Amino acid sequence: MGNVLEVKDLVKRYGKLLVLDRWNLKVSKGERIVLLGPSGCGKTTFLKIIAGLEGYDEGELHMNFKSLGFVFQEPRLIPWRTVKKNLSFVSDDESKIKEVLKMVKLEGFENHLPSQLSGGMRQRVNLARALLNDPDLLILDEPFSSLDLPVKLKIMDDIVELWKESNFTLLMVTHDVKEAVYMGDRILVLSERPSRIMEEITLEEITLTFHGDRILDERFLKVEAQIIKILSSF
Repeated sequence: MGNVLEVKDLVKRYGKLLVLDRWNLKVSKGERIVLLGPSGCGKTTFLKIIAGLEGYDEGELHMNFKSLGFVFQEPRLIPWRTVKKNLSFVSDDESKIKEVLKMVKLEGFENHLPSQLSGGMRQRVNLARALLNDPDLLILDEPFSSLDLPVKLKIMDDIVELWKESNFTLLMVTHDVKEAVYMGDRILVLSERPSRIMEEITLEEITLTFHGDRILDERFLKVEAQIIKILSSF
């Protein structure tokens, strides 16, 4: 399938502060990769490097994708503009906006202001904005941290369904173990800063066969316990 992303001995510093310590990873087309690590370990910094918003100090970074969508932790919507007008900053194609709003289950809310939407709906607008360019690589920067669990699970289900339809590559960071197991087919466990990739857990064979309430699935709980044990050993 080819690699969308390849990182070799990547190092990032802020002055004398070492943040990323020789990261190595490869991401293939269509993979769902989750970087799981504690707050402040450099997860968001890495995403910014991939998005071209930050530089790096050492190593190699090879990227092979045409378009990128970035879902931030907070929706960052302009409060006095409607949903449609917020999205028009990315694309003025009204038919495309309508199509994407249907994909994220926000049909009929085009003319609502952000203040008229729930937190989960605002985050769906954030997702819609990222999907407008038909991204080859979708980046999720802890986008569910402010949401209640039922809302979070519903949006995560919808993203997985969109992934099945479009086969984009997904790169997500989180410090929440449940989110990591729910969303990833490969989880990279990170250490405290300066962060290193300490462990790799492959889940593809079981995540694609979860049915119903997956967070109560015996396999889900087993992997969750395994990761918690790994994190507690650092």
